[in-house]
Amino acid sequence: MKDKKQADTVVSERAVLVGLILPGQAPAGTRYDPLAEIAALAEAAGATVAGRIIQKRPKICSATYIGKGKTVELAEYAAAKEADVIIFDNELSPSQIRDIEEVCKIRVIDRAELILDIFASRARTNEARLQVELAQLEYTAPRLRGMWTHLERIAGAGGGTKAGSVGAIGTRGPGERQIEIDRRIVSKRVSFLKGQLERIDKRKIREVRARGDYFTVSLVGYTNAGKSTLMNALTGAGTYVADKLFATLDTKTRKWDLGGGQQALLSDTVGFVRNLPHHLVASFRATLEETIHSDLILHVIDSAGYDAPAQVLAVEQVLTDLGCHDIPRVNVLNKIDCIDDLSAIHILRHSLPDAVEVSAATGEGVDRLTDRVLEFMRNRYVRLRIETDAGNGKLLAYLSKYGHILSQEYHGRTVALDIRLPTGEVRRVQNLGGHISATHAESA
Repeated sequence: MKDKKQADTVVSERAVLVGLILPGQAPAGTRYDPLAEIAALAEAAGATVAGRIIQKRPKICSATYIGKGKTVELAEYAAAKEADVIIFDNELSPSQIRDIEEVCKIRVIDRAELILDIFASRARTNEARLQVELAQLEYTAPRLRGMWTHLERIAGAGGGTKAGSVGAIGTRGPGERQIEIDRRIVSKRVSFLKGQLERIDKRKIREVRARGDYFTVSLVGYTNAGKSTLMNALTGAGTYVADKLFATLDTKTRKWDLGGGQQALLSDTVGFVRNLPHHLVASFRATLEETIHSDLILHVIDSAGYDAPAQVLAVEQVLTDLGCHDIPRVNVLNKIDCIDDLSAIHILRHSLPDAVEVSAATGEGVDRLTDRVLEFMRNRYVRLRIETDAGNGKLLAYLSKYGHILSQEYHGRTVALDIRLPTGEVRRVQNLGGHISATHAESA
């Protein structure tokens, strides 16, 4: 624990937060504080929030994002606050960052870069480090030209000629050559990292599929919703817990004793936020294999949060992006012991009528959640012995996609499968030519 705290200790910088709100666009904060989330992200990165500026415009300014006049105002405000960095709750182009820095005379970073920085500081395993590095490189690669613009003004030999101005062989400036060198280096490193992560991804898939004998459950939710605390309450896993965004990045899987001789595998995954950089989602796909191939998703929701409904939508969007929209889920309203605003919980109860209310910290409602998962297992899945012709590729592909094959035997032209299958898929299996041995059917 001591090493973890030391790793998270960074030099604190004074930050001014900036947010641009466009017509019809909701900020990534709360209705009480539009910059609440970026403030929490900045603090998670080790910064001290020195001030905040919100700008409303009909459209984005192509040069400085928030407009020339507002940028001058921002420069004066940042100087008065003795800020070390300006953090935008938006994604900026390299030229916009450069133009803002020229006016403000201090470093400027955007939301995506801030999140990537937090992930980099929290990565503990080799797998997480590889995933973060890949996301950072893919974020940086298209921005190389903007970063080297100051060198492109320097022409090489013959740069004053017409040939030199268009970059003829032997006449290009050091800036353009440096861009090409950097792009080759980045491209080579990205290819290497993708190869490493592809091997990890294949290993992860094999590990997940090897757990066919177990019912698999994944905890997902907005960052800091209490997933790790709930994981500890359900399994005694001893997962690291902290009241900060992205406290844990690595997926942990533990056995969950549901009682009555039933067990499941429970996985705790990385938390989500709105506008999560797509490079990060893509590179962390290996980590999220547990969720992608799970039988059930427990969506943990911070019921005490001021902006819980918007957080629910953000998580659902990420799950859709991962292709998990058709996996059944149970909504879990966590932190019910911390609710101050009763109207907020009434809204959640109305929008999520089947949600289970728990307090992972006190243990309240944990038994109800366990019973709900047991009920789901009994009602949704059956274990069957299915026989079919070995050449029935359509059925075999269907079973591989929708069921968990526990064992498979071949007897001449016939294949027999011991499989756990959703109850609703049984009729489809019969229609595709599968013969079900009733004597082998049992509750999963």
